[in-house]
Amino acid sequence: MEYSVKVDAFEGPLDLLLHLINSLEIDIYDIPMAQITEQYLMYVHAMKELKLDVASEYLVMAATLLAIKSKTLLPKHHDDLDEEEFEFEDEMDPRDELVERLIEYKKYKSAADELKQREQERGQIFTKPPSDLSEIAGAASSEKLELNVTIYDMLGAFNKLLRRKKLQKPVTTRISRQELSIEKRMEEVMVELRSFTGRKSFAELFPYEEKDHIVVTFLAILELMKRNELLVEQEGNFDDIFITAKEGAEVIGNR
Repeated sequence: MEYSVKVDAFEGPLDLLLHLINSLEIDIYDIPMAQITEQYLMYVHAMKELKLDVASEYLVMAATLLAIKSKTLLPKHHDDLDEEEFEFEDEMDPRDELVERLIEYKKYKSAADELKQREQERGQIFTKPPSDLSEIAGAASSEKLELNVTIYDMLGAFNKLLRRKKLQKPVTTRISRQELSIEKRMEEVMVELRSFTGRKSFAELFPYEEKDHIVVTFLAILELMKRNELLVEQEGNFDDIFITAKEGAEVIGNR
């Protein structure tokens, strides 16, 4: 029982021609038709001998190559042609159409090879669908970020307050000396925080411009922090500091 086998080594006659041109290291713009036609026919005869299914397009290309070869071998007669027609005929090359087809096919073949290579590389990459992080993001945003406010943060806020007070200080002032103890100022701060709904900024606890009052107020706040009477919060580095009285904290004067 006879059977035929179709080999997909070449995708068509142009693919076979490109293979021969590359193998023989032939300049595609200057194809030796006798050599390329001989090699092409050898391949076609070999496929026939192996009883492979030779498509009609291979035979059409073989006939085309033979026709081009015969045109290149025929002698040219210029006796009856004027000089202008002679120059025009010299510019015509029977291989031009074949070269254009080969170059165009080579472009598409290169593009196809590149796409195939990208497909193989992409096949080595494994991805997963995006995860739903809405619950985690919601939980993170609902949680209040509390930074550990240190004495250095308080000193930085105090220096910033002093600079601000200095800039806002009026040109003329009246100096009045008034003794103010730290204990008294601690009591006033606690009363102010208790009577205020919400939290106060650090600067709001310094209503007066006098330096003595500012220093005493700052020492009073530090002492209240030491006694764990205040809740000091800072939402981000170098942001404003906010102060509230802790739950259960008593007014100093009521102790």
